[in-house]
Amino acid sequence: MNLRIGNGYDIHRLVSDRPLILGGVNIPHHLGLLGHSDADVLTHAIMDAILGALSLGDIGHYFPPGDPQWAGADSLILLKKVHQLIQQQGWQIGNIDSVIVAERPKLKPYIEKMRNNLAAVLQLQPNQVGVKATTNEKLGPVGREEGICAYAVVLLLASQ
Repeated sequence: MNLRIGNGYDIHRLVSDRPLILGGVNIPHHLGLLGHSDADVLTHAIMDAILGALSLGDIGHYFPPGDPQWAGADSLILLKKVHQLIQQQGWQIGNIDSVIVAERPKLKPYIEKMRNNLAAVLQLQPNQVGVKATTNEKLGPVGREEGICAYAVVLLLASQ
């Protein structure tokens, strides 16, 4: 088999006194995401999609939340480590599609920078990285602005 598909999901609670980082972009907002690392739900969902495509577990296996070395970690650095793992396994990314679900702030002004950040780390062209944003129509914990979540799908191709 020379194709693999993986999906990923992540959600983190919004709290005061934390930065809001999505796709490696620090977004001005009065709330940020709570987590052991920088809590970048978009990057975490993408990492889980990549790892899932290869049946390598999830990010908690590689970067356990109880391990102090990952406290406050930049998720783009973690993504680079995951990218090295898939390369070692003989795979490459064909494309990524993702969606961030948040009521606020409006994310459209930051999408291109997120795509560029992710593409650079993964050695892809920006047009291989889809990032969309939507709301949850005020439904559930995301709709009540208690958190932000992200979904991602990745297509992996066997390296030549």
